[in-house]
Amino acid sequence: MTDTRTPPPIAAEPWPKPVASPLWDENTSPEGLQPPPQKRVREPYLDNVKFLLIALVVVGHSLVPTLKTNSSSSLYIFIYTFHMPLFVIISGYLSKNFWNSTAKVNKLVDTFVVPYVIVEVGYAALRFAVGQKWSLTIIDPAWLNWYLLALLFWRLSTPVWGRMKYSIPVAIVIYLFAGFSQISGDFSMDRFFGLLPFFVIGLWLKPEHFELINRRWIKIVAAVVLVGAAGAAMFLSWRGVSLDPLYFKHSYKDLGLNWWKGLGMRSALLVAALTMSAAVLALVPRRETWFTDLGTRTLYCYLLHGIIVLVAKDQGWLDFPWLHGPLGVLAISSSAFALAIVLCLPETRTVFKWMLEPKLTWLYRRPSGS
Repeated sequence: MTDTRTPPPIAAEPWPKPVASPLWDENTSPEGLQPPPQKRVREPYLDNVKFLLIALVVVGHSLVPTLKTNSSSSLYIFIYTFHMPLFVIISGYLSKNFWNSTAKVNKLVDTFVVPYVIVEVGYAALRFAVGQKWSLTIIDPAWLNWYLLALLFWRLSTPVWGRMKYSIPVAIVIYLFAGFSQISGDFSMDRFFGLLPFFVIGLWLKPEHFELINRRWIKIVAAVVLVGAAGAAMFLSWRGVSLDPLYFKHSYKDLGLNWWKGLGMRSALLVAALTMSAAVLALVPRRETWFTDLGTRTLYCYLLHGIIVLVAKDQGWLDFPWLHGPLGVLAISSSAFALAIVLCLPETRTVFKWMLEPKLTWLYRRPSGS
C-alpha cells in the first residue's frame, strides 16, 4: 500500500480496475487463483487527485476562524463548491467493484466501523480535554466522521444503483426532493442524500470518460472555468451570501428558501460542483509526481488533521489579527498544505496504522473450501 510504483503512460496501458477507496487503499489479493496474479500496477492519476483534494480539505477547515474576511470566505466558497463532491465522485468510481470481493466486504467493518468508533471516542476525549462538555453520540457523527458513515451507506447501496436503468436521474431527483425534508444528521443521512448524485455519477464513470477530458483545448477551457469560479466566489463573498448550502445537508426550510428557490439553488449548486470537478480532473497531472505516493494515505490526513485544527482553534492560534487578511489566508493555506503532506507520509501511517487500519482477520469466517 505504501510502496511507490512507476506505471506506464496512460496511453500505453488500459486503466486498472477501480478497487480502492478515495481515502485509503484495500490491496486484497484474490483467493484460490493459481498461479498467483501479478501485482496490480497503480494508476498515479487518481492518487494525484486524492492528495490535492485532501489538502483542500485541510485548508478549508483551517480557514474557518477567519471567514469574516472577504479573502478567506472567497477561498472557502471556491473550495467547498467542488472538493467534497469530487471526493464523492471518486468514491463512487472506486466502489463499483467493491462487492466482487469477500475481503473488501469484510473491510466494511475494519476500515469503516472500527475507525469510526475510535475517532468518535477520540474527538469526545479531545473536546473534553480542551474544556468542552463531554458528549459522545455514536449515531451522530462528530465533525469529520460524517464521511466514513456516509461512504459506508453509499457502498451498501451500490448494488441497487448498479441494477437501475436511470440511476443518475433518479439520484438527482432524490437529491432535489430531499431538500423538502429536514433530514436528521444521525448516521450522516443528511449528507448521504445531499451528495448522493455525485456518488452515483462516480459509479457510472468509466476510464474513457477521464480520457475524454485529457485534451489540450479542454484543459484551456478548464483553466478558464476555474478562474471564472474564483471570480464568482469573490463576488458571492462580497455579497455576504450564506455558506450553509455548500455543506449539502440543509433543508430548504433551514436555508429560508421557498420550494422553487430551494430547487433552483440545489440545481445550480449541482451544476457548479460538476463543472468545477470536471475542470479540476482535466488539469490534474496524469503522470507520477512528487505527491503521487502521498495520495495513497489520505485516510490518515483526513482523520488526524482535525485534532490539530481543533487544538489550533481552541488555543486561539488562528485568531491573530494579521491572519485576517490576504497574507494571513496565504499563511494559513500554506501551513495547512504542509500539514497535509506530513499527515500523508509513510511514517504517519506507521505510527497510526494499528488504530486506523486494524487487522481483524480473526473476526471473519474463512471462505468455504480453504
